[in-house]
Amino acid sequence: MIAAVPLIGCAAPGYDNVAVQTAMPLPDAYSGQDDVSMEPAALADWWQNFDDPILGSLIERTLVANNDLAEARARLAAARAGVRIARGARLPSLSGGASVNRQEVIRGSDVESTGYQIGLDAAWEADIFGGLRASEAAARASAQSSEASLYNVQRTILAEVALNYVDLREAQAQSAVTKSNLMIQDANLQIAQWRYQAGLVSALDVEQARSLRDQTAARLPVIEQTIAGAIYNIDILAGQNPGSSMAELTPVRPIAIGPDDIGAGLPASLLQRRPDIIQAERNLAAESALIGVAEADLYPQLRLTGSLSSYSLSLGGLIDTVIGNMIGSVTAPIFQGGQIRAGIDQQKANTAAALAIYRGTVLTALGDVENSLVAIKRSREREASLITAERSAREAVRMSEINYRNGLSDFTVLLSSQRDLLTVQDSLTSATAARATAAIQLYKALGGGWDMPGAASNPDQISDNERTKP
Repeated sequence: MIAAVPLIGCAAPGYDNVAVQTAMPLPDAYSGQDDVSMEPAALADWWQNFDDPILGSLIERTLVANNDLAEARARLAAARAGVRIARGARLPSLSGGASVNRQEVIRGSDVESTGYQIGLDAAWEADIFGGLRASEAAARASAQSSEASLYNVQRTILAEVALNYVDLREAQAQSAVTKSNLMIQDANLQIAQWRYQAGLVSALDVEQARSLRDQTAARLPVIEQTIAGAIYNIDILAGQNPGSSMAELTPVRPIAIGPDDIGAGLPASLLQRRPDIIQAERNLAAESALIGVAEADLYPQLRLTGSLSSYSLSLGGLIDTVIGNMIGSVTAPIFQGGQIRAGIDQQKANTAAALAIYRGTVLTALGDVENSLVAIKRSREREASLITAERSAREAVRMSEINYRNGLSDFTVLLSSQRDLLTVQDSLTSATAARATAAIQLYKALGGGWDMPGAASNPDQISDNERTKP
């Protein structure tokens, strides 16, 4: 797993992230969670709860080789570099130069000379009104947003791998159900042919049996296409050529269900757990900091510049005469046609928009959890009912076969019972897959798939422990 660093904190003077978070009216508990006292689920490596080593291997490969994750890491590196740029703008700049000047008279008296010059230039802008400090705070918050974006991509990508894996196992189970029904229908077709040859039934029974058998067989190509598509999707997510895992994933395995009960915890924990919420909050912090940058343009700017230089006709004489100067300059806006005020208003509007996005992101996250909790509960109920229905459908087929062979019922009764069995078995497979899918969606909705923030080990990582001093 990629180690995370603190993402939530004060990004700019005047910005209070705690106030932003507490201003969101959150419920005390999820309405879809029956047992609110249940221990919150372990979310960082949630796929391990499915007890499927192949799924775990696919997840680990995806963490290493997924291209969307690689792009997000590169964008984070660029954002961190932007923080160092903004930090450097608050420090004095120093540059040096040296030159050699050779002069010769081409016509006339024989005069030639060589001159040597060295110099140092320094500049520093006194950040009296905090414009540079606010700019660094904005860059810091943007970098933290990029970090949260990386973890949000990771959360989404890992869930997609697991969902495609469930699709694969569901399709394989449907293939097994279809082939099992084909064997039954082949046997019944043979019985219908024998009875027709014996003059006990008409050719209609044979044609009906053959039609049902062929309709069932026609399902297999569609199912095989679904299997191949799921494997291709998994390979692409894992950064491999489509089909690379065909030999590994083709052997049939049961659908990995996951745990029966997943503790959702408290809704307030989403504010620190969901990386998309963290990203939206950090974007809000960056926009808030940019207000300070815009407001600083209203006030004078003090800039200090200085230089040291020396010129001599010999290298040894460079230190004999050194000239130094220092200049302090103040610039202040006098008339800008209202542009500065308009820029401030524009940035305040951008901040208000970012606040609305943050609130919307929180509500969406709450809805994701509620929907997943309901999906888990209802899919479990549906699966239990279909298990009973599948037993009854099997018994109905058995009894219909006996009655048809003994001439106690016509062939339409047998065909109907076989169709019902196939439908129920398909529905049961889908219900089992839906239960696994709902568990994955709940882990995703709760913000699973990345480590909670901890201490930063890399000095270049952007942490709110690195507070900018005014």
